[in-house]
Amino acid sequence: MLNSSLHTRRQAALPRGLSSAVPFYAGRAENAELWDEEGNRYIDFAGGIAVLNTGHRHPKVVAAIAAQLERFTHTAFQIVPYAPYVEVCERLNAMAPISGPVKSVLFSTGAEAVENAVKIARAHTRRPGIIAFAGAFHGRTNFTMTLTGKVAPYRQKFGIGAPGVFHLPFPAPSHRVSVEDSMRALMQVFRADIAPEDVAAIIIEPVQGEGGFLPAPIELLQQLRSIADQHGILLIADEIQTGFARTGKMFGIEHAGVEPDLITVAKSLAGGMPLSGVIGKAEVMDAADPGGLGGTYAGNPLACAAALAVLDIIAEEGLVERANHIGARIRSTVEKVAQRNDAVEISGLRGPGAMVAFDITSAGQPDAGLTRKVIEAARREGLILLSCGVFGNTIRILNPLTISDAMLDEGLGKLESALIAAMNP
Repeated sequence: MLNSSLHTRRQAALPRGLSSAVPFYAGRAENAELWDEEGNRYIDFAGGIAVLNTGHRHPKVVAAIAAQLERFTHTAFQIVPYAPYVEVCERLNAMAPISGPVKSVLFSTGAEAVENAVKIARAHTRRPGIIAFAGAFHGRTNFTMTLTGKVAPYRQKFGIGAPGVFHLPFPAPSHRVSVEDSMRALMQVFRADIAPEDVAAIIIEPVQGEGGFLPAPIELLQQLRSIADQHGILLIADEIQTGFARTGKMFGIEHAGVEPDLITVAKSLAGGMPLSGVIGKAEVMDAADPGGLGGTYAGNPLACAAALAVLDIIAEEGLVERANHIGARIRSTVEKVAQRNDAVEISGLRGPGAMVAFDITSAGQPDAGLTRKVIEAARREGLILLSCGVFGNTIRILNPLTISDAMLDEGLGKLESALIAAMNP
């Protein structure tokens, strides 16, 4: 069997630190469907971890990549610049929820975007400190794993990380943490660990991704903006998972009406091609000296071509509005299952737009083991699901926004079956 053979080869060739959510290997994919190497069909409710808002192999993305492939594949923008890079930045600048002049710079990965946002913030403020939140996920590099507010598995065995980073508790009812608790913790950091005058930036996800799809309360974002303004601190919105229509807005922070100084983007920006970026106020973005920003593959021309197609698709197919429609259908299904006596215990249904999640509990307590059973049951049904959360008991749904209603309903039917089967093995 191909899957078994590939797994044997993988064990011999790859380190065990690189894990996968499923035991099969991709053969081909189209929009919201994926077939493994043995021809088994799955509906994809993972979307490559929020990368595929426009689905697998959207025809316009494929055509854009093919057309760029005929022209050139690489020059390094720092050596020979090219139009698609400029065009992507112009498009990002125009749509960013930031008033006044805006500029952007492109990279390859989300972690690169976050690291460079911090570099830019430090260059602008001439300060070292960064404040992040428990439960946050900002990347896996040495510095971004320091920002990430979850030890296992992202920081375990890798040392203490970079200096100058301080974490606050993230407000969420399931964690019994309020906005007031978070703000008191911030004041304590200012008293005990670092003066506000030494803090360059506060970084926050408008909806925590790996942390459990926990929306940042509007009042928290408002208070952070006020404190940042008071002390000359920059506010960075990490929109790597929330961006590009996923939450029913182009950017997740738009739900709060709060303007960040910098925005990090990646994932769904380029429809599966590696592309990320930092968008920000022009005066802040210009703080780095010439040569201080860049990367060999940063803003790759094939990825830029894909991104321009993605931005067209989001507008032409109304994916911002589509996210809200999809989210309503998901919530309706989960609410219905939650009323059943023969399904797993469900709580905490949440998330804006199509960034929906819920918790699996037993007698009101997080149950990571039962959550794994749900995911395994879904796989047997032909549905790819992901978990997340600091307790490992959150089911998150990240299906493409281009999914048809019929396929969405088919996938939700498989989800319902899995939530029942996990209680009745």
